[in-house]
Formats: sequence, structure tokens, C-alpha cells
Amino acid sequence: MLSNTYTSRTSNKAMTFFVCFLAALAGLLFGLDIGVIAGALPFIATDFQVTLNQQEWIVSSMMFGAAIGAIGSGWMSLRLGRKKSLMVGAILFVIGSVWSAIALNISMLIAARIVLGLAVGVASYTAPLYLSEIASEKIRGSMISLYQLMITIGILMAYISDTIFSNTGAWRYMLGIITIPAILLLAGVLFLPNSPRWLAAKGDFRDAQRVLDRLRDTSEHAKRELDEIRESLKVKQSGWQLFQHNRNFRRAVFLGILLQIMQQFTGMNIIMYYAPKIFEIAGFANTTKQMWGTVLVGLVNVLATFIAIGLVDRWGRKPTLILGFLVMACGIGILGTMLHITIHSVSAQYFAIIMLLIFIVGFAMSAGPLVWVLCSEIQPLKGRDFGITVSTTTNWIANMIVGATFLSMLDILGKAVTFWIYAALNILFIVLTIILVPETKNISLEHIECNLMLGKKLRDIGQK
Repeated sequence: MLSNTYTSRTSNKAMTFFVCFLAALAGLLFGLDIGVIAGALPFIATDFQVTLNQQEWIVSSMMFGAAIGAIGSGWMSLRLGRKKSLMVGAILFVIGSVWSAIALNISMLIAARIVLGLAVGVASYTAPLYLSEIASEKIRGSMISLYQLMITIGILMAYISDTIFSNTGAWRYMLGIITIPAILLLAGVLFLPNSPRWLAAKGDFRDAQRVLDRLRDTSEHAKRELDEIRESLKVKQSGWQLFQHNRNFRRAVFLGILLQIMQQFTGMNIIMYYAPKIFEIAGFANTTKQMWGTVLVGLVNVLATFIAIGLVDRWGRKPTLILGFLVMACGIGILGTMLHITIHSVSAQYFAIIMLLIFIVGFAMSAGPLVWVLCSEIQPLKGRDFGITVSTTTNWIANMIVGATFLSMLDILGKAVTFWIYAALNILFIVLTIILVPETKNISLEHIECNLMLGKKLRDIGQK
């Protein structure tokens, strides 16, 4: 009997990790599409003779599409479910990747990048939401961080691919090769179960129970969780109506918006999109060195994400975020100072790159994964689709602003001042985290919701 119980528990854990891994594959495509443009852009600029402003639009057009995709994902996820939404995202990834590779001019390329943006918007909305609703409270942070890990692996793979193809300048292969993992994601999504919380919200409690029985350690645990879900569904209003009439829900939505703005204005994505350019600024004039330096950025990003996976459910969300913002402020602030005093020697070049890598470690261990974790945790069930739609859309609007202004900021403000601005913002984010951000480790989504709706301070809604 004990043996059967142990086998069942082990099987359920394996099933949970399998489901979460498949869902996190959406992050791989997300990362590939973020990272690939860094290596492809110099060759596209040469082939199509594009201006500085057009380069910014090639980069930021994907964020524009992602913002639209995130807005549409709220409705789609609510009506069709998380699983089918991920399927739509995978199809868009395939279409966008092929279209990018065969683009004949800048207009076609920007249009293809918008389609890829739609796919990324769907993935960035649906995958963390699905993972938060599938995983138990004990591993929820780690599982959503797994999604961020897949993003970083995707970025690294894109950088390596770009570096391999850079010898021939074959940017079409750089963009087109993403079709392969997109097809694999589409196949993998077919094996995913529907979210138990989405099923329950649709009144299908029997199937919700069946999914929870497959994913939780014991039937008692599954039943208790379903009872909590039933309780949270007693809120009569939902979505926009709940936002209009419930002050506590509005607080959660605004916190989600703030968290996503904080994540984007750390300055991380200027590194992701313009890594070769930053290596050039640091004094590495050789294209090969710039590309392999970019691969190093991607590798550090992947490895540092494991820190987040290890800490998020042990140390907690809030202290990890504070440490990460501090590390980023120091890294990018010192890098700005190095650029201010100018980099003349080889040792100064490598010191500047070390500061860049320290900044990346700070992001990958904190704001990168933890903002997605928190945004998926703080919204009540009846308003989760609306709240995460708003926060994810904010992410991509802020992302687009950062991507579309960085080269202009360098040109107008100078290199040092641009990096100092991002350092100052990271210090501000430490203060905001202390004042507003809750600690939610080992707390069920329904308990966080209960504290929120009772009117507790935002920083206290994760208390037991």
C-alpha cells in the first residue's frame, strides 16, 4: 500500500514537471526571437542600407506586435483556454519565422517581426499564467522561473546561431532556423492538460478535479485546492467590472503594471537587443569578438537564472529582487563610469565587460523571472485574465520604448549618461520593492487573493 502511494506521488510529480517543461518551451521561442535580432541586425542594415531610426523600428516592431498579442491573449485565454492559446502562439511563431527569412525589403521584415511579436505576446501572457495555475504553491516560483530559464536558453541559442552564420552574413538563416523549435512547440502543446482553474471557472469541476488528481501529491491535496478555487469563484464580478468596482483588485492591477515597468527599465533588454553594439562601444572593433562576446552574455544569462530557480522558493521573491536591483545598479553604473573616462587599455576593456556581465547576473537572478512570478500570483482568479493582460501589455509597451530609444539616447545624451540613467532607475526600484512588493513564497494563490480582498497592504498580501 505504501509502495503504491509512493509510486503515485512520484508519478504525479513527474507529470507536473513534464507539463511545466512543455509549457515553458514557449519561453524558448520567446528568447530566440529576442536574441536573434542582435546578430542579424548589422547584416540586415548592410543589405537593405537602413538608417539608425529604421534599425530601431526593426528591433521595436516585435514589441509593438507583442503588446497587441498580449491584449488579445486575455480574451483568447479566457474563451479558448490556456492550452489553445499556447497553440495559437506556436502557429504564429512558425508563420513569423518563415516570413522573416524570406522578407524582400524592410517593410516586409517589419511586418514579419510584428507577427512574431503577436506570438511572443501570446506566449509571454499565457505561459506564466498557465504555469502558475498548474504548479503547486511549493514549486510555483521555480516552475515560472523555469519559463524564464527557457527564455535565456533561447537567447543563448540565438546568439550561437548568429555567430555561426555571421561568417557568411546569412541573416535569413539566422531568422529562419527558429521555425524548427516553433514546430516542436506546436507538437508539444497537444499533450498539455487544460488549466484546472480555467476549467473550474467554466463550471467544469469534474475535469478540474481530474487534472488536479494527476498533478498533486495526494487526492486530499487536490480536493482541498479545488475547494479553495470554488471559494474564490464566489466573487460575482470579474474582469473589467471587477476592476471598475473593486478598489483592492485595482491595487493588484497597478502593482502588476509597476512590476513590468520596473523589469523593462532595468536596462536589460538594451543589452539583449544591442549586445554587439555595446561590445563595439567598449572597444571591441572586431565583428567576431563582438559576436562571441554576445554569446558570453547569453551564457551568463542562462547560468545566473539557475540562481533564481534555487532561491525563489527558499529565500523568497522580495529579498532576491532587492539584491538583484542592487547588483544591476552597481554593474551598469560602473560601466557608465568606465565609458565616461574612456576605455584605452585592454584591461579596461575586459573590466568593462565584467561589469556588463555582473549586471546580467543581477537581472537573471531577480527581475527577469521574479516579475513574471509575482504578476501571475497577485491577481485574483476572477480578474486574473484581465490583470495579467494589462501587466503583460505594459511589459511590451515599456519594452518597445526601451528598444526604440536606446540608440537615440546614446546619440543625444552620450554613452555614460545613458547607462547612469539606468543605474539610477535600479536604485529607485529597490525603494519601490521595499515599500510595495509582497513576499508570496509557499502561499497559495487563493490565500494571496483573500488577503488582497480584505484590504491588506500590498506588501502584506503574502502573509499567512
